[in-house]
Amino acid sequence: MAENDNRSLGELFAELSRETGTLIRKEMELATREMTANLKQAGAQAGMVAAGGALAHAGLLVLLAAMVLGLAQLGIMPWLAALIIGLLTVGVGYLLANRGLTNLRRTNMTPVQTIETLKEDAKWTTGQRA
Repeated sequence: MAENDNRSLGELFAELSRETGTLIRKEMELATREMTANLKQAGAQAGMVAAGGALAHAGLLVLLAAMVLGLAQLGIMPWLAALIIGLLTVGVGYLLANRGLTNLRRTNMTPVQTIETLKEDAKWTTGQRA
């Protein structure tokens, strides 16, 4: 620290300016990395929603064909059997899609770490101690 005592006020302000610029760049890099991680997690949850919808569609096609025939064999009118099975299949698909949406809503998109370091940076630059 003694070697820095001979620097002029202009030199000190120039260094402060450089260091502040570096700090801001690093904070932006951190925010970018954090948001990318959050978006990847949200993408995975959106994939679950899509999988639930695809499964509901596939279930509608397969179960309607197989189960409607089974209920018709038991004496239920074919149109009523199709209605019953269709409603059940849509209900399962709804539950899967709803679970994915619930998990997607829980995904925190706020760059928490960046906000915390910005608060620390603000305290540091104003001379406050944590």
